[in-house]
Amino acid sequence: MQTHLNCFLPYQNADQIKETLDSLRSSELIKSIYLLTENREVDPIEGCTLLPVDSLHSTHTMKQIAEFADTAYTLIYTKTAALRMGMFALERMIRLAQDSGAGMVYADHYQIVDGEKRNAPVIAYQKGSLRDDFNFGPVLIYRSDVLQRAVSRMDSVYQFAGLYDLRLKVSEEAELVHINEYLYTEIENDTRKSGEKIFDYVDPKNRQVQIEMEEACTDHLKQTGAYLKPEFRPVAFDRQPFEYEASVIIPVRNRIRTVADAIRSVLSQKTNFKFNLIVVDNYSTDGTTEAIDRFADDERLVHLIPENKELGIGGCWNAGVHHPKCGKFAVQLDSDDVYSGEDTLQKIVDAFYEQNCAMVVGTYMLTDFDMRMIPPGVIDHKEWTPENGRNNALRINGLGAPRAFYTPLLREIKVPNTSYGEDYALGLYFSREYQIGRIYEVLYLCRRWDDNSDASLDIVKMNAHNTYKDRIRTWEVQARIALNKK
Repeated sequence: MQTHLNCFLPYQNADQIKETLDSLRSSELIKSIYLLTENREVDPIEGCTLLPVDSLHSTHTMKQIAEFADTAYTLIYTKTAALRMGMFALERMIRLAQDSGAGMVYADHYQIVDGEKRNAPVIAYQKGSLRDDFNFGPVLIYRSDVLQRAVSRMDSVYQFAGLYDLRLKVSEEAELVHINEYLYTEIENDTRKSGEKIFDYVDPKNRQVQIEMEEACTDHLKQTGAYLKPEFRPVAFDRQPFEYEASVIIPVRNRIRTVADAIRSVLSQKTNFKFNLIVVDNYSTDGTTEAIDRFADDERLVHLIPENKELGIGGCWNAGVHHPKCGKFAVQLDSDDVYSGEDTLQKIVDAFYEQNCAMVVGTYMLTDFDMRMIPPGVIDHKEWTPENGRNNALRINGLGAPRAFYTPLLREIKVPNTSYGEDYALGLYFSREYQIGRIYEVLYLCRRWDDNSDASLDIVKMNAHNTYKDRIRTWEVQARIALNKK
């Protein structure tokens, strides 16, 4: 194999990079190693070239990498922790890059976590894998000519979104290929549970990062024909008569510890309209059914046990929405959670009329089981804007809570019969044509505890969830491209 590659590595000090250099230098493919450093006072290392950069993820850094990418392939390592390549791993990655014609390849790998070696499989890249936190692993090998063409089209100057912008632009002309082989080992220092990591992007201190990521993603959507202009279909709220103005829908299975709290928070709502509560009891076996029945004296409660026994959370929503007593607006409450006050339902219904929207999303606060606030606290999704929210929704992994829908439209669309991502799929679908209303006051207390669906996921389950959400985005991107072609 005559092909060579250059390597670009983050550099802090000689001790930090020694093991990584030793591993890479064992391959005959390496032509040059460039050390990317934000510290101009660091000592040089023999056989390597120092490359001062302003930020490891900036546009300027990507342009510098492209300038020195004079081999067929270019390796970018995105972590400072030690890296150990497997035997002939680089040769394997280059071979598969050539065979597949990929613009970039990445691979499954191992991680050392607290001294223990673990599998770290990643997932296949799709057209809808637009989130900026897509996990490729830290070893990225680009075809240099594709990288250089992508960099030549990087017109915006980013401090944080340069690497993300590069990836999107490479994907516009070539595939990003996942190699289902464990080819290297990295040290993993972020040992937080999955449920603690998923809110990083809404942390206020990351706001400037998110602005840049949104700009890069929006540009990509324009280039690929999936961008939607801020033009929305008006919503007519008089399509059909309803006995109830609103229905809160609670799908539940085996939540004996929390379901009574959820029901009480609904029945205590104060409104100037008629509402009810539809609890869709999905064949609970732990006493939940009996706990629901204790509220049977309240005529507003509909205790629904669906005939179909193959329902996920989305299927339970369909059962509730298509019930004849469902109101004009269907409002979400999970069986773990509670509304923050007695005026939540009123605020949500008012928002439909005030903002003329087909879906409303509120703001929630993360709490422990006893409803005491826990970090990061309030999740308000202020990255949403009325003008570009429908496009930025393709980059982020969720829209917020509580969610509410105009029932006639939800009955037409129907909810995916899954127990993860069904709400996100609806948000994308609704936003394709209609405005989504937002409420930035805390309406909802979201309990985090061990029985939450995403509190602490293993890598296999987390990959399955991410693959499904990427698939949802892929379908939506395809639909929006088709819509624009009309």
